[in-house]
Amino acid sequence: MIDPFRVRCHHTRMPIIDAISAFEDNYIWLIQDEKRRFATIVDPGDEDPVIDHLESHNIQPIAILITHHHGDHTGGVTELVSRYQIPVYGPAGERIPALTQPLSEGDNVILEQIDTTLNVMDVPGHTRGHIAYYGHDALFCGDTLFTGGCGRLFEGTFEQMHRALSRFAALPEETRVYCAHEYTQANLKFALVAEPENSELQQRVAETDRLRSDDLATVPSTIGLEKRTNPFLRSDVDTVIAAAEQHAGHSLQSGAEVFATVRQWKDELD
Repeated sequence: MIDPFRVRCHHTRMPIIDAISAFEDNYIWLIQDEKRRFATIVDPGDEDPVIDHLESHNIQPIAILITHHHGDHTGGVTELVSRYQIPVYGPAGERIPALTQPLSEGDNVILEQIDTTLNVMDVPGHTRGHIAYYGHDALFCGDTLFTGGCGRLFEGTFEQMHRALSRFAALPEETRVYCAHEYTQANLKFALVAEPENSELQQRVAETDRLRSDDLATVPSTIGLEKRTNPFLRSDVDTVIAAAEQHAGHSLQSGAEVFATVRQWKDELD
C-alpha cells in the first residue's frame, strides 16, 4: 500500500534547515521558512548558541521538537520556553522538560508558519521512547541513526533498534538524514573494519576526512548513501553478514542477529 503522507511530503517544498553547533559535536537543527523569519528548533541541548543565532539573525522561534530525553538534547528547553513562550513537542513515553505536545507513532506535527508537516515515528532502541520526525524528504532522527553508524542501546533492545533502522532504510533514498552528532569520521573507521572492500565506503572515508580537515560538517547525509556505506543499515548484505558471522564465530539466522553482532563488535572497539 502507498503511504499517502510519504507521497505528499515527496512533492512538497523542502524547508530551509540550518545547523547550530553545540558542545563538542552536537547539532541543533533549525527548520525555517524560505525567508528565515520563523524557525522550529530540534533538540536544543544548550540554549546559549540557539539564542545567539536567533537574535543575531532576527529569527522568531515557533516551536521545539525533541527526539528523546537525554540532557544534550533537552538541556536548553526550559530557558528557551521561558524566553519565547513556545510549545514543546516530544515523545509521549519519556520525561521531557516543559512538554506541551506529547507525540507517538503516526502523529503529525503541523508547523504552519514554516509551511512544514512532519510525521512522527516511534523508534525505540537508543532510549525506550525515542521518536523521529520525517517529512519533506528530511529525517530528524536524533541518536537512532548516525551518519555512518547508529546510536548505542541504553534502554532498548537490539530487535527494537534493528526494526527502527529498517524503517529508516525503507524511506526514499533521497531523504536527508539530520542526526544530532558529528560522528561520521569515527563511525566510518569501524565501517571499514566491517566492510574493508566496499569501494563506495572507501570514497566516503576520503571525502569525510577532507571535509573534517577543513572543519566542515558531514551532516546531512542521505538514506541512499547510508544504505550503501553504513553497516548498521546493511544487515541483509552478504559482505556484512559474512563479516558478522566471522566475528561471532557461528552462523547468524536473521538480520536482527547480524545487527546485534555488528553493534556489539563496535562497542568492543570503542
